[in-house]
Amino acid sequence: MSAKQASSHEILLNSNVQRPLADFPSNIWSDQFLNYHFDETAYGRKEKKVQILKEEVKRELLGLADDPFMQLKLIDAIQRLDVAYHFEMEIEDALQRIYDYHQHHPQDDNLYNVSLFFRILRQDGFNVSSDVFNKFKDDKGNFKESLITDVRGMLELYEAAQLSVRGEEVLDEALDLTATQLKAIAPSIKQYPLAAQVSRALKQKLRYGIPRLEAKNFMSIYQHMATHNKALLKLAKIDFDLLQSLHRKEISMLSRWWKDLGLAENMPYARDRLVECYCWSLCFYVEPKYSFARCFLAKVVTINTVLDDLYDAFGTLEELTLFTDAINRWDISCMEQLPIYMRKFYKANLDCFKEIEDEMAKRGQTYRSHYTIKAWKSLVRGYFKEAQWCTANYIPTVEEHYEISVLATSTCHAHVSASFVGMDETVTKETFEWTGEDPQIASKMVKASSTVCRLMDDIVSHKFEQKRLHVASSVECYMKQYGISEEKAYELLRKELANAWKDINEAFLRPTEMPKPILMRVLNFARGMDILYTGNDDFTHLGVQLTDAVTSFLIDELPSGDNDTTLSPRSGFT
Repeated sequence: MSAKQASSHEILLNSNVQRPLADFPSNIWSDQFLNYHFDETAYGRKEKKVQILKEEVKRELLGLADDPFMQLKLIDAIQRLDVAYHFEMEIEDALQRIYDYHQHHPQDDNLYNVSLFFRILRQDGFNVSSDVFNKFKDDKGNFKESLITDVRGMLELYEAAQLSVRGEEVLDEALDLTATQLKAIAPSIKQYPLAAQVSRALKQKLRYGIPRLEAKNFMSIYQHMATHNKALLKLAKIDFDLLQSLHRKEISMLSRWWKDLGLAENMPYARDRLVECYCWSLCFYVEPKYSFARCFLAKVVTINTVLDDLYDAFGTLEELTLFTDAINRWDISCMEQLPIYMRKFYKANLDCFKEIEDEMAKRGQTYRSHYTIKAWKSLVRGYFKEAQWCTANYIPTVEEHYEISVLATSTCHAHVSASFVGMDETVTKETFEWTGEDPQIASKMVKASSTVCRLMDDIVSHKFEQKRLHVASSVECYMKQYGISEEKAYELLRKELANAWKDINEAFLRPTEMPKPILMRVLNFARGMDILYTGNDDFTHLGVQLTDAVTSFLIDELPSGDNDTTLSPRSGFT
């Protein structure tokens, strides 16, 4: 049988070998994104409009220097509309000035004002003490009952409390109180857009949300606020339209790459998820300057999906032993030792990274591809260890599971490393050392983000996975080690999940171990979990939340009219 003929489908038809096959839904996008006409002239016109509006918003932002509260409100709108990347220096200077001022002046007793101040400063890394909320407690240490009627204040406190770190009991109490009260009163709120704000906040926690997706939602709310900034709203809409056209160009190029690669046909047992993987890279960064980095990351994540399914849903232990050895040796000559159906995929692995090796060599940054390949090898070794556990029907200890299934095969270490490769000079050798040459020695923040990924994935997907031969998830490991029920395991895992988010928040507090652009990649990896694993494994089963994200990112356009909130599906794809 020739290499061309020997797809995994044919191997399956001509073999009596039992394989851990899964019934994955097929690609739903077909060639929809393959052809896209990118209009350079229109793009250039929009860039000029963005520059003009940027200067106008910048003047207004700087003009509020003597009114810290109004300046904070404008910064909040800028960030929610996901155009803060245009004003990084201005926002940094403004927040530093506001922080310094409040170090020496008492804050007022308005819950909304204090919560807004805390959230905006804290999410930018300023170590504002959570003690600022103690003034809202009564003599018994409980939050005052009068706060319940302050809906705007409660909403702002709810979002501020999402930035807690370990040990901040006042924020834990605030989060429980506000979540409970807002859910109770949400149906009775008639005032628009406040009703829409509360509804969205309860559906999607601000700290966990993907900024670009949240921005699109916020535009329809913001334009109905009486105090909205017209220049800012116009900037946000043109900026979204501008970047969407760039993202369509990128997914079109990637679609051609994926089609030419032919892996979807050669390995039909695997999930065909190029479009979803590209949107995953958009969760990391959307800005034009990250175009090269974003496209490389999308390729890595797409290859990773097939790799995961090779180890998890098709390969035998004997075949995987050969493939793991070939990856560790990283040499095209190893291809001959592999089963024929694996060879094309092995070459695709090497080719994907060869492209980035060549580019990094031109830039004099070969260390970047070196670290990323090391992370890839660690990922593959992790997959192989899980395959060994699965074949032996071994349920690892919680500690063993953490070392492999959390730190290695959650993919955080490999994907975050890959996300750094195409970035600017902010990334150094120290960045990769902080990420960890090996996932076991990664930073606390990377380990926390890995935990978020693994636990969210396991909680929603373990029942589907355990219907077939599959490695034990966090749920089974906790149940066996602690002799507890499935529901109790869920409870413990959700506590671990909450603590992991607190560790991510802590990593942003100044002085930080890494520059903010580095930290944002790790935060955004964790944020991506919210569109993949909230209530269901949307990546595997192509659930509504993920397909809606694809549609929002790439298909639905913003309306042309400032006051029209209806989105129109005019993608420009042919």
